[in-house]
Amino acid sequence: MANLIRITHCDDPAIAPYRNVRERDLAGRQKLFVAEGTVVLNVLLTSGRHAVHSLFLLENRLAGLADLLAKVPDGVPVYVADRTIMDEVAGFPIHRGVLALGYRETGQTAPAFPAGRSLVMGLVGIANHDNMGSLFRNAAAFGVDAILMDETCCDPLYRKAIRVSVGAALKLPSMTIGPASEMIARLRAEAYTIYATSPSAGLVLEDAPRAERVALLFGAEGDGLPDDILTETDGLRIGMAADFDSLNVAAASAIALHHFRKTAD
Repeated sequence: MANLIRITHCDDPAIAPYRNVRERDLAGRQKLFVAEGTVVLNVLLTSGRHAVHSLFLLENRLAGLADLLAKVPDGVPVYVADRTIMDEVAGFPIHRGVLALGYRETGQTAPAFPAGRSLVMGLVGIANHDNMGSLFRNAAAFGVDAILMDETCCDPLYRKAIRVSVGAALKLPSMTIGPASEMIARLRAEAYTIYATSPSAGLVLEDAPRAERVALLFGAEGDGLPDDILTETDGLRIGMAADFDSLNVAAASAIALHHFRKTAD
């Protein structure tokens, strides 16, 4: 049974990590991240990738959360409060009434790439959290085994990125691997065929062979992938209208990943 702890005062030190959620988004939470909403909480509780620190729930949501509460590990506190206290602590209205804190992985190591058929995503310069969350969501939908990010990418465990990813950021193996050149070297060592997406590439997506091991690289909107990456890898573009050559990076990733997908039709 979940360890329910009722909170009756906004200044209760037990819920200090939940105070001023938006300000903490910017200042950082050291080794913790925030999961928001029932869908994301379910991924946190079931994926097994991150240990759970605590839950903070609106009391009138409890009856509808029985199945989720049954998944909470023993010893994890579940703080419960009314709307006034919860909103005061968080610093803004928590409409979903469901928050949780998870622990970031420490001593992060590169994902273990599977033998045989594999699909990997590499991200360079993705600085927008909405895009980051959407990229993770698409990767999960199309069977990506791991996501590698260069050092200029934003944090995929930022609260908004997790929410937009619908929890995929908590499920998929991922890591920041340093400069993009290091990412490419690692992918080559693992025998991946590397495609760098660019509207100026000669090879059109539908003509790209489905190699057994594929890594798709995506860059930031506007700047795209750096020139040195494009010269070191095979370019790949999505065919589109002659008078338009650009898609949102999340939309582009969904189209490209679908072509190379590992999921069943």
